Amino acid sequence: MGSWATGILEPMTSTDTSTAWRTRDDLRNIAIVAHVDHGKTTLVDAMLHQSGTFRENQDVANRVMDSMDLEREKGITILAKHTSVRAPATDERDEVLITIVDTPGHADFGGEVERALTMVDGIVLLVDAAEGPLPQTRFVLRKAMSMRAPGAAATQAAGVEATHLPMILVINKIDRPDARPAEVVDEVFELLFDLDVPEDAIDFPIVYTNAKAGTASLAADEPGTDLAPLFETILGTIPAPSYDAEAPLQALVTNLDASPYLGRLALCRVHNGTIRKGQQVAWIAEGGVTTRVKVVELFATEGLERVGVDSVGPGGICAVAGIDEVMIGDTLGDPEDPRALPAIRIDEPTLAMTIGINTSPLSGRSGDKVTARVLKDRLDRELVGNVALRVSPTERPDAWEVKGRGELQLAILVEQMRREGFELTVGKPQVIPQEIDGVRHEPLERVTVDVPEEHSGTVTQLVAERRGIMVAMTNHGTGWIRAEYHAPTRGLIGFRTEFLTATRGTGVLNRSFEEYVPWMGEVRTRASGSLVADRLGPATSFALQNLSDRGVMFVKPGEEVYEGMIVGENARGEDMDINVTKEKKLNNIRSATGEELVRLTPPKVMALEQCLEWIRGDECVEVTPDAVRLRKVELDQVQRAREAKRAKHDG
Repeated sequence: MGSWATGILEPMTSTDTSTAWRTRDDLRNIAIVAHVDHGKTTLVDAMLHQSGTFRENQDVANRVMDSMDLEREKGITILAKHTSVRAPATDERDEVLITIVDTPGHADFGGEVERALTMVDGIVLLVDAAEGPLPQTRFVLRKAMSMRAPGAAATQAAGVEATHLPMILVINKIDRPDARPAEVVDEVFELLFDLDVPEDAIDFPIVYTNAKAGTASLAADEPGTDLAPLFETILGTIPAPSYDAEAPLQALVTNLDASPYLGRLALCRVHNGTIRKGQQVAWIAEGGVTTRVKVVELFATEGLERVGVDSVGPGGICAVAGIDEVMIGDTLGDPEDPRALPAIRIDEPTLAMTIGINTSPLSGRSGDKVTARVLKDRLDRELVGNVALRVSPTERPDAWEVKGRGELQLAILVEQMRREGFELTVGKPQVIPQEIDGVRHEPLERVTVDVPEEHSGTVTQLVAERRGIMVAMTNHGTGWIRAEYHAPTRGLIGFRTEFLTATRGTGVLNRSFEEYVPWMGEVRTRASGSLVADRLGPATSFALQNLSDRGVMFVKPGEEVYEGMIVGENARGEDMDINVTKEKKLNNIRSATGEELVRLTPPKVMALEQCLEWIRGDECVEVTPDAVRLRKVELDQVQRAREAKRAKHDG
């Protein structure tokens, strides 16, 4: 058997003489799927360390798979990434290479999850021993149970119908004082029954882990010493990649990357045949257009490093350089017998928002990318690697409609562009309705909240005001309750801020897309109005103190404001134009209180996601590298008054 460093030319296989199907017994491809913050990235860290991937004296950061700054800051996985570990040889078997795909745990990044599941032959479902399965657990599990493994045709050839990916259940964080592993296992079974999975999907092994300590056990009451039980369970449960020995080369492009020296890299799962460095392959693009191209460089993953190889056999995951225009979902095949693989199916977007150039009076002060051409080029580049996004033109030549799977996904895109030096104007997220059988439908979400018992009534009332319906409530006897609701996505825009206020910051909220339902009527929007600056200039302490009883301020003394900029939240429901640049009149009479300091309430500072939730339809967010400002779409005060009067007359 060749090593990864020299290429896999003679893979270890087992042969079924009755068919042309073979299996790669020296490989396993798995995806670790879980809800946000259940510890999957920490578990991958422990697997890398215990497999000997790192030297004993090597300095390695925690959560090495979270390589983006935003992933480390927010504590979530945004991009699906893969690594590999080697399970050492034993008396019963040879060394096995396990490729691990770390998938996002947030439903907003469902496109990444769907791509990752096309690369693997089974999944490890990770569930917190105290929290149990949550909405994102349901989301990724439903995807996995609806997908066939890449080599499922082999089992079909043997007369067995393969309808889903095999699963291993891992109960993590069993060291938590509030851990309840037995109940969580029962909840996973209930979730599987609720998803109406096939009978054979209920039969899966269970491993209990403490990812932080790097231990695993097959019994909840038996402490483990290392992750050996998990490795053995993976090798015994996840099937080896299977392939048709008589089929030509077929490799599916599941992701894209870039190298400063080699250009675009196509990340592929080889389904049949062997791909070699320097060979001519058929690139089959969307629509069946076939082009002959050369594999300039070929890489495989060894630990966290990409290693140049001569060849990669069936079942292997590799990176191919030399195809500049390749896209996700394309197939690399045999030039003499090109056969396209089924394209990757991605769920349609549910939310849209407008992104345009910064048109405020403060434009160009901090960013160096401010033109429409540069902005459009950046959005086009994002489409190359993010198949869950859509970009379409609007009536304005300097703005585009960007469609995605959720507020977080769209906010992450804007945050990335902001850090790259872009200045943007971002509109309010809007749901994307669908016409189904001539009836207007809108997306419905499953909302799960964990709140102290005293806040349960308040939260239920808030959800009901947004057309939400309670479908389940559980009380574990710890002073906290878990409630599940079905609510329209339209009503949940801006709900998180209200929810955190109502629960005094103690509540935990999770959402995931459920289905499309008929339009549910009017939904209550933000009750408060906006305080809008009526002129350009720096805000003053004198003006802010006098206006403090009008509402909550968003700006501090000395901060530059302009006409149409939102500087605060009005305590009343209507908008109000105010002058925050007014200075105190000076005279030649000394005052006993003249030297007193003005004591102001600190301004309310909102993150980008909170700003997108807070704004109304006639408002937008100005995003620059050093500031996030709220503003009206129409800055001119007189023009806004005319439009409001016209709308009132028409209504």
